[in-house]
Amino acid sequence: MEQFKDGELMNGKNTGSAATHKPDYGNWVSMRIIYGPAVVGFLFLIGAVVFALFGLNTLFIAIAALVAVLFFLMSLYFAYARYLFSPRGHNVQEQIRGLVISNLEWSGRGSALDIGCGNGAIAIKLARKYPMAKVTGIDYWGKGWEYSKNVCEKNAAMSGVGDRTAFHKASASKLPFEDESFDVVVSNLTFHEVRDTKDKRAVVKEALRVLKKGGVFVFQDLFLIKPAYGDIDDLVNTIKGWGIDDAKFIKTKDEPFIPRALKLPFMVGTMGIIAGKK
Repeated sequence: MEQFKDGELMNGKNTGSAATHKPDYGNWVSMRIIYGPAVVGFLFLIGAVVFALFGLNTLFIAIAALVAVLFFLMSLYFAYARYLFSPRGHNVQEQIRGLVISNLEWSGRGSALDIGCGNGAIAIKLARKYPMAKVTGIDYWGKGWEYSKNVCEKNAAMSGVGDRTAFHKASASKLPFEDESFDVVVSNLTFHEVRDTKDKRAVVKEALRVLKKGGVFVFQDLFLIKPAYGDIDDLVNTIKGWGIDDAKFIKTKDEPFIPRALKLPFMVGTMGIIAGKK
């Protein structure tokens, strides 16, 4: 599966009146992740048939057939994962995003920043929950993702919060804001995607730089990937050493709504939340 990033791929273009009144936040498992293994499996299956027709070594036939089965099973797994993430399934994707909001201890007055807003899902959710808040979303909106500032603004307008949200193109590694600019800073599945900074801890530190003293933060990312973040206890202690009053870590996969099938390391297994107060 491709790496997670909030603000996932959009599922096609709006074609009807209902679509124009309801934001589509897509699915973290894109269709190409499902079709790709299926195509490879089909090619190996054809290979097995060709080997059999030409009377080649039965070992070659068995290996080709086995590889075909493995790729077909991979395709089926990702199709099932897509279903679980979707509203038609267990709506796990929306519930995972909801963890960012549910772990936020905030009065709702002031300004909030969503780093890596994607297609605006969490920024819009914040604005809807806190009617007294002003919410800013930033994202780099690279070529590999089918969303943009325009998509965010349309989704916000359809959700009735266009007047209290603003979206800007910027890198999470160098935020275009002064120190201590926001009362709240959140981010969902973004820091690991920042390609211009090898040390992902530096991206976390940059996010905390723009948080006001006394402000709160909730970051959800693949924090259990050691090459990116190191030991999780060490990461939390390092964050506290940056002048943060409190920080705690929560494993996303331990949430009761996460199905067993999604707890694998390349799915939800390495996700976690670091939340606290500056």
